[in-house]
Amino acid sequence: MNTRPVKFLGVALLFIVAGFIVLASRSSSEELRRELLLKVISFAVNSGHYHPGDINDEFSEKAFSLYIERIDYAKRFLLQEDVDKLAEYKKELDDAMREVDFEFLDKSVAILNKRTEEAEDYYTDILGQPFDFDIDEDYEFDADKIEYVKSKQELKERWRKSLKYETLGRLYNLAEEQKEAAEKSDTVTIKDFAQLEEEAREKVMKRYDDWFHRMEQFNDDDRLNFYINSLVNVFDPHTQYFPPRDKENFDIRFSGQLEGIGAQLTQRNSYIEVTKIIPGSPSWKQGELEVGDFILKVGQGNEEYVDVVDMRLDDAVQLIRGKKGTKVRLWVKKLDKSITEIVLIRDVVVLEETYAKSAIINDEETGRNYGYLKLPSFYVDFSKINGRNCFDDVKNEIEKLKNENIEGLVFDLRNNGGGSLEDVVKIAGLFIKQGPVVQSKGRKGMQRTLEDKDPQIQYDGPVVVMVNTISASASEIFAAAMQDYNRAIVVGTKSTYGKGTVQNFSELDRMVPRKPADMQDLGSLKMTVQKFYRVNGDATQLKGVTPDIVFPDYYNYMDFGERDLDYAMPWDEISALPYNKWNLSYDKDYIEQISQKRIKNDSILVLIDENGKRFKSIREDTEYSLNYESYSKQLELREKEGEKYDRIGKDTLDLAIEILKADLPEIEADTSSKSRSDAWIIGLKKDIYLVESVNILNDIENYRIENAGKLD
Repeated sequence: MNTRPVKFLGVALLFIVAGFIVLASRSSSEELRRELLLKVISFAVNSGHYHPGDINDEFSEKAFSLYIERIDYAKRFLLQEDVDKLAEYKKELDDAMREVDFEFLDKSVAILNKRTEEAEDYYTDILGQPFDFDIDEDYEFDADKIEYVKSKQELKERWRKSLKYETLGRLYNLAEEQKEAAEKSDTVTIKDFAQLEEEAREKVMKRYDDWFHRMEQFNDDDRLNFYINSLVNVFDPHTQYFPPRDKENFDIRFSGQLEGIGAQLTQRNSYIEVTKIIPGSPSWKQGELEVGDFILKVGQGNEEYVDVVDMRLDDAVQLIRGKKGTKVRLWVKKLDKSITEIVLIRDVVVLEETYAKSAIINDEETGRNYGYLKLPSFYVDFSKINGRNCFDDVKNEIEKLKNENIEGLVFDLRNNGGGSLEDVVKIAGLFIKQGPVVQSKGRKGMQRTLEDKDPQIQYDGPVVVMVNTISASASEIFAAAMQDYNRAIVVGTKSTYGKGTVQNFSELDRMVPRKPADMQDLGSLKMTVQKFYRVNGDATQLKGVTPDIVFPDYYNYMDFGERDLDYAMPWDEISALPYNKWNLSYDKDYIEQISQKRIKNDSILVLIDENGKRFKSIREDTEYSLNYESYSKQLELREKEGEKYDRIGKDTLDLAIEILKADLPEIEADTSSKSRSDAWIIGLKKDIYLVESVNILNDIENYRIENAGKLD
């Protein structure tokens, strides 16, 4: 949950500037920046965080554990002696924060760099010779169940088993692919086991070549960022330091827009590869840049080219992005190995999958029309006055749906991780009369109520709100408000994510007005400043929102959500607010009962529940045989067991759903939009949860008709 950026003023600025002057007298430029960065962040968190707590030895031990786990989560780099050596600082990181001391960080980086170089020798040596898949040995996949090893020999052995496990998986897949190909054609060249094993090892070798190449590009700033976030995440998991480029990428995701050429890129060994062309973007319109192309050089306007081979991906991206209307030249290696120059004019690139969209559902049995509205996030573009936002888009989609005479609405917030606090309050106001939507409590216990002050209701028909375990923050505020007001029936997994906190962004440069002009931007701090509460007084923190009707789902058997994060804030409650519940035209308990009865008798939903239990059992079995025959039997058994569940998500269900009439002209005028729209509709027709949501709307309408005039 995010609100608009804030900045610290007055005494805070004087404090930081004074510290900066002291630092400037004794530090090099790079050293100065990291000292200043830690000093600013430490001050900001201590003075602005919702619950900073004590910076003491207990804090230090937590930060130490987070940092060690994050730099070597699989325990394949550090030896026990390395951890022991670093553990000398285990209770000193609190002092290091206060004294702006980086001795622990520098020592850990030196050790990790040394172990990384050694690991590079391990994997090249191990993958340089065939594995013996006839011997019986096992590999433990779960790092929580293993300890750090004591010697380099043991560490190399851990690498051997890990690499053997990866090779075994690829070998099995290659053998199965060859078997399937041979069944379809007698012209397939059959490779023997040794040839397949070599091919599998080469694929694993290539993966680790790429991975270690990226590791070599890790710089001091990256290590510093890792360290700082290990410190601030002790306050809570959502307080986070963002270097300038990370903040830029966050803003792009939050707003759904950027200025550039509209190509998604990845790094493959030394090269920048195009992995996707965004529909409607400059690259898509121009048509020359294609998926699979390698970008070798980048030129700004008519300036000299800059070689991007061996350049970090984020550095290359910065060269390619740029202001709308500016020219960028790309020197590109095509799939046929030819080299060509591609000239593009940058423009605003819109990530359409970010935005609200809707469809019309026709129940063929009753002839009723229902609306379906998908909101991927509570997005807003803070960078522009009157920038695009989810409130305006949702309001517009509802109006279009009303024009199609809908008798009920499914509002889909599944996988919606949240967003703008202001916008979720306004969207809730589209469905209720005046009243509170959410409460918040700040650092000093000061409470605030965010309410809908507009007596107008845009939509007053029946509503089903769909959520799942990934629905978080603003999604939980909306679902909770609709539930508390009795305004909608909430359906989904057994609980939503459980993120009940509010964060603000602070631009750290604003806190240091006398920062040298040639010093790199300090970045931003996303900091938890409030907790929010339902109008009934309950927090959604940790517990989330429990749906009125729980659907069978894989997530119901997964440990996933706020409660599974380190140092998440606790659940609590405050006083309820006075609010007027919606006067329902149906018996909610009755609707829930007949839905649950239908769910228990639905063959696909029963399969989903069984499959969720099966996946849970598979996840808990973390030890794998490295014997090819045993491994194959294990996978074949699982595949045979899994055949029972193959129909899940594949059957086209009895759901008549189509694009809104108002959207058809624009969609049909563009082949790319038409293709994406068709794919979206096909996916919805296979959505068993949407089918049940529509059934619930039908139940409501049937009840209203059958009991007209009987309900108080």
